[in-house]
Amino acid sequence: MLDKIGIAKRIAKEVKDGYYVNLGIGIPTLVANYVKDGINVEFQSENGVLGMGPFPFEGQEDADIINAGKQTITTLPGASFFDSVTSFGMIRGQHVDLTILGAMEVSECGDIANWKIPSKMVKGMGGAMDLVASAENIIVAMMHTNRAGKSKLLKKCSLPLTGVACVKKIVTNLAVIEITNEGFKLLERAPGVSVQDIIEATEGVLIVNENTPEMVL
Repeated sequence: MLDKIGIAKRIAKEVKDGYYVNLGIGIPTLVANYVKDGINVEFQSENGVLGMGPFPFEGQEDADIINAGKQTITTLPGASFFDSVTSFGMIRGQHVDLTILGAMEVSECGDIANWKIPSKMVKGMGGAMDLVASAENIIVAMMHTNRAGKSKLLKKCSLPLTGVACVKKIVTNLAVIEITNEGFKLLERAPGVSVQDIIEATEGVLIVNENTPEMVL
């Protein structure tokens, strides 16, 4: 089973040389720490940063340099800063190759709910709706089940949707799963996790092939 860092490490393997990548709040922000050496990638944050690096070491933080989640970040040589209009123009213009988001729920057809729980106060959905409406490649980083042990990979989302039929792949603490026309397709299982564990933790339709490989981080 993976922890949050393990999920980020596995998603980092999906980042290709030359990609422009948007990192959502939560687990996705960790991905920048684990991209392999030799891969050139531009990480973008919708608050107006292009060229984010790993998180700073303790004592080296600059409170003026933050991501969309208000976390202090580092920047790489050549990084640029701009207003939110320019940032969202980049997103809406489909200049981002990969978007990595967290989620509360994902449905078997690729719907995502990641911004609101009814009756709980929120400031707004931020840039999530723009990201899911514009991105062609969305990977979700999330826990497979909630704290009560109930599946978050569902037949149909119960929470307000952020986007419809937009998610391409999900990496959880249990598995790597692809969204297909037939439902969730199991690609890899986390270390120490059995296929049966994943089946029991998934409410939606799960397509399982024989000899599902264990993921390599």
